[in-house]
Amino acid sequence: MSRFQVLSDAQWSLIEGLLPARTGRQGRPFSDARTMVEAIIYRYRTGIAWRDLPEVFGPWQTVWTWHRRMADDGTWDAVLAELTAAADAAGMIDWAVSVDSTIARAHQHATNVTRHTGAGSNYTNLLEPPDHAIDRSRGGLSTKVHSLVDGNGLPLVVLLTAGQAGDSPMFLPLMGQLRIAQPGGRTRTRPDAVRGDKAYSSRAIRQHLRDRRITAVIPVPDDQKGHRLRRGSAGGRPPNFDAETYRGRNVIERRYCDMKQWRGLATRYDKHARTYRAAVVLNAVIAWTKH
Repeated sequence: MSRFQVLSDAQWSLIEGLLPARTGRQGRPFSDARTMVEAIIYRYRTGIAWRDLPEVFGPWQTVWTWHRRMADDGTWDAVLAELTAAADAAGMIDWAVSVDSTIARAHQHATNVTRHTGAGSNYTNLLEPPDHAIDRSRGGLSTKVHSLVDGNGLPLVVLLTAGQAGDSPMFLPLMGQLRIAQPGGRTRTRPDAVRGDKAYSSRAIRQHLRDRRITAVIPVPDDQKGHRLRRGSAGGRPPNFDAETYRGRNVIERRYCDMKQWRGLATRYDKHARTYRAAVVLNAVIAWTKH
């Protein structure tokens, strides 16, 4: 396999039939699909500019058009949904999920666009947010990638916010996007357990998990322990915490380490959130095809 090719024949066979047949313009068939997908992967894996794509992939404008249009129509989300549904049918999903986020520093090429900060983001339908999921955190302009992964560290849901956004407010939007199709037209939306760090220890999150009978494997921060003790009997009993199960949360840290092997994901060069997020989802698709 050459350095320009990542997908094996077995991996390509899993996604080939799920890709669109045309560019969206009537009568204009796509170029060679495998070459285009390999070109997109190569660009994000190396972090180069689109114009610097090797000639072996053909015109860079064609590759860019492929990526942008598939980002706009949610192609990679549809492919990920098909792969996770097939994996669940085969009993390959570990439903003890983990939740966390990671920061990607935004390059100056990604910030040369009008951003309406403070307007919030549309998490439910994944449209382009007004701030393009870029804003200033301690490290400068950045984007935060929020994910739910299964017990094997394979991505189930991916969402973006601006870099200064907190983790806890994104938990419910992530859970709302967890929808794995099952035979008979059913959809699974409830994991067996959720593992998260102390950032997810809020009353609202614990109540949400309790109402849905999902085991919360979330440690309690010291300040929350102090508040409960100061209230005495009114503070209630401390929440259950399984330290042994919590050790499995490291799978999401390993997932982010794997994701950031693609330099174009470790640093964000894309101006628009949907374009960058499509590449993150493509990385998730590759992880599932390896599995």
